[in-house]
Amino acid sequence: MTAEVLEIRRAQAADLPAIVDIYNASIPGRLATADTEPVSVEQRREWFERHTEQRPIWVAEVDGGVAGWVSVEPFYGRPAYEQTVEVSLYLHPDAQGKGLGRRLLAHVLAQAETLGITHLTAYIFSHNTPSLRLFEKAGFTIWGQLPGIAKMDGQRFGLTILGRPLIEAE
Repeated sequence: MTAEVLEIRRAQAADLPAIVDIYNASIPGRLATADTEPVSVEQRREWFERHTEQRPIWVAEVDGGVAGWVSVEPFYGRPAYEQTVEVSLYLHPDAQGKGLGRRLLAHVLAQAETLGITHLTAYIFSHNTPSLRLFEKAGFTIWGQLPGIAKMDGQRFGLTILGRPLIEAE
């Protein structure tokens, strides 16, 4: 896949199989998700439907196919946190390393004010250097570390919590 003909748009129900395929492609590498087995479209349907106009999923369409996606969802289901979101970003393996992740994150940042977002968070495995670099280049900083929190294939992995405020502290 190339990123020559790119459209970033709101995800539609018809995109869910491609979103799930991209997500499942990330599982074997043990870099992007703590899921250890593929998920089905049906298993992800409720997650997909929880996204709203204010907390959407966007897909990056390249040459008519979904090459990646990014979602924003509530950070923590309490009213005081309603302006803070968790960002999740996944790319088709053929689309990685071509600037698509950067473009998707830039899209989120450009839409944030309209969506009432003041703070963004991301949870990234501490050994996922490419994703950590991507988010840090987009202005995210490390807000916390959870060492050894995940166990996959008999090994322990840490989680890095990144954040980016979009407003000055009050």
